Amino acid sequence: MNLRPWLVRAGALFLAAGVLAPGAPVAARVGPPRLSGCPVFPAANVWNRRVDKLPVHPRSRAFIRSIGVEGPLHSDFGSWAGYGIPWNVVDASTAPSPVSFRWPDESDAGPYPIPADPRMEAGSDRHLLILDRDACRLYELYAVESGPGGWQAGSGAIWDLRSNKLRPRGWTSADAAGLPILPGLVRFEDVVRGEIRHALRFTAPRTRRAFIYPARHLASTLTDRDLPPMGLRVRLKSSVRIAGYPRQARILLRALQRYGMILADNGSAWYVTGAPHPRWDDDALHALHSIRGSDFEVVDTSQLRSGR
Repeated sequence: MNLRPWLVRAGALFLAAGVLAPGAPVAARVGPPRLSGCPVFPAANVWNRRVDKLPVHPRSRAFIRSIGVEGPLHSDFGSWAGYGIPWNVVDASTAPSPVSFRWPDESDAGPYPIPADPRMEAGSDRHLLILDRDACRLYELYAVESGPGGWQAGSGAIWDLRSNKLRPRGWTSADAAGLPILPGLVRFEDVVRGEIRHALRFTAPRTRRAFIYPARHLASTLTDRDLPPMGLRVRLKSSVRIAGYPRQARILLRALQRYGMILADNGSAWYVTGAPHPRWDDDALHALHSIRGSDFEVVDTSQLRSGR
């Protein structure tokens, strides 16, 4: 759900100020994850930074309560090809296509290297993600349609995967929070390697009319200070015992303790987003349901910035 960008026009889009407390230490850095030979943003990018040593946000309990303390963690992906957000890999030989946008004022004009018969998300959001492995650029589109007049989308964003550059402040992307989608997906390739070394993407049913770094866009008219702003980062508490979970679930839970997940859209509570793959063990993923909202805490990321 990517609300119309008019929501960000007013000065209220900067309500993020004061959400996070100052003085938090910066976590240690590791090398970035890679896909098709490309870095998925630099090592010092916030998506790739551990947050297990950062302090708990002073309003953590209120934010967690508003999302839902009893709600189970849910993997919004699995072995079925139609469940999750897939991505496409192209190279310099893929012909670029023009795309017309419903909201062109906050979209990157393109063109976009859309392959023939691309894989895209099923359902109403119809996200289309494209990784150009030669240029190491990420192209993401929301609400994609193809017709006699060519490609159309609600909004679109282009990301240089070697850069920490954000969207302009107040701009959407293919995601409600103005964030990239691919870097936050649970990807089977990471699980094969035995470790997820990046933050994940999740949704919450109600958000506040505010956003915090690294988000650039809000998607709500609600002003209750207990509601989470876009960009909020949560982590699984270190006290949660994960040793007994199946391997695939355990790797995901370890990532949630180390890297956490970033609120990127309005949706079902505690839904963590991933890419479909036939080798996902759906029974193992269902074991995540025993993790509840009360097992999470909000991280104070006020001092966490890409590049430093």
